[in-house]
Amino acid sequence: MTLSISLTLNGTSEVIALEDPRVTLLDLLRERLHLTGTKKGCDRGQCGACTVLLDGRRTNACLVLAVAQDGAAVTTIEGLAVGGQLHPVQQAFIEHDGFQCGFCTPGQIMSAVGLLAEGQAGDDPERVREGMSGNLCRCGAYAGITEAVLDAQARMTDDQRDAA
Repeated sequence: MTLSISLTLNGTSEVIALEDPRVTLLDLLRERLHLTGTKKGCDRGQCGACTVLLDGRRTNACLVLAVAQDGAAVTTIEGLAVGGQLHPVQQAFIEHDGFQCGFCTPGQIMSAVGLLAEGQAGDDPERVREGMSGNLCRCGAYAGITEAVLDAQARMTDDQRDAA
């Protein structure tokens, strides 16, 4: 049985045939659409490595079925940079060493973009850490991640926050 879904994927309309209605959004992105920036970590919604923006909200792609996202807008790490220019959060992660091994970085960045769009970061490092607590970093780059989120927030315009 083949089902078709329609997604706006990183700003582009896509119609995708699903042969298995049980495929997760994560597996669709990585295996079928070759958007491998979204990482498969725990595959149980515990680590945040697969965080994407689904209709503008932070979502663990391993926990949602692709078929249930018909009509949704999905933004992955590949969709953040515009015209070769990094998103302010991506740039801040580089400048503040918000990564070490880099495996969790795409999920961390997507979660940070969502956190800023939600207006939940404030200017308090503790609030940022709490807001990012669903994304784990086994290397322990949390200080750089927190600094990057606060710096990106200070640089971003309201339009940039709302765009992702």
